[in-house]
Amino acid sequence: MQNLIITCALTGGVPTKEMNPYVPITPKEIAESAYACYNAGASVVHIHARDRRGKPTSSPKVFENIVARIKAKCPELIINISTGGRGRKQEERGSALYLRPELASLTTGSVNFSNSAYVNPPHIIDMLAKQMLEYNIKPEIEIFDASMLPNALELVKRGLVKEPLYLNFIFGMKGATPAEMKYFQRYMQDKPVNCQWAVSGIGKSQLEMNLLAIYNNGHVRTGLEDNIWYDKDVHAFNDLLVDRLVRISREYGREVASPGEAREMLGLKK
Repeated sequence: MQNLIITCALTGGVPTKEMNPYVPITPKEIAESAYACYNAGASVVHIHARDRRGKPTSSPKVFENIVARIKAKCPELIINISTGGRGRKQEERGSALYLRPELASLTTGSVNFSNSAYVNPPHIIDMLAKQMLEYNIKPEIEIFDASMLPNALELVKRGLVKEPLYLNFIFGMKGATPAEMKYFQRYMQDKPVNCQWAVSGIGKSQLEMNLLAIYNNGHVRTGLEDNIWYDKDVHAFNDLLVDRLVRISREYGREVASPGEAREMLGLKK
């Protein structure tokens, strides 16, 4: 069984300090949270940027500030930059890719959430994939529903994404794939044999879906972007969520990957 890659999605574009006071918003807070997660056992951090009002931003300067602070604190940590479109202008979603992070998210289709549509037009997907290819960034393919997996394979056929793929299956988002075993099993049947894959669970499904990944030799994503609660009455903070997965994985007999080991498994070059 391979070592477990733990990604922590630190901030996201939705959680606020009113929802959870531990959500990191400023570049300094995000870097401090990344360092704490690194010490807890995460090998990857997934980052979003916020402006001075705490709103999502595509500002290259803010992303550059965040990346520089993280690298100063923990240069071995793998940085995964979000190109998500929630709260950001479509044409600006790749604005920080010039920073050449080792990973960046790439959602390969559109999906309806409970109160909004997460729109990823084909020309935006192509634009982001081409930028990642140009900057030698490995896409973390975000799979919110079943159609996005064949879409990702089509990008491979067109030469816009290189294999082996790194897939992140997202469960429990209202309007997208439910956090149920039958959907997990279907993804396991349909995914390419030679890919690396991880699982994210939204809200209360986070721990349950992370456990499925640990037991099935996949990787995991945790963090306040996806879930602001540690327990039903206890606010989470990022490194506490990481620490819990480290303990569970080791109790199961599966060691946790260092950043260097994660790079080797994902085929990254630092």
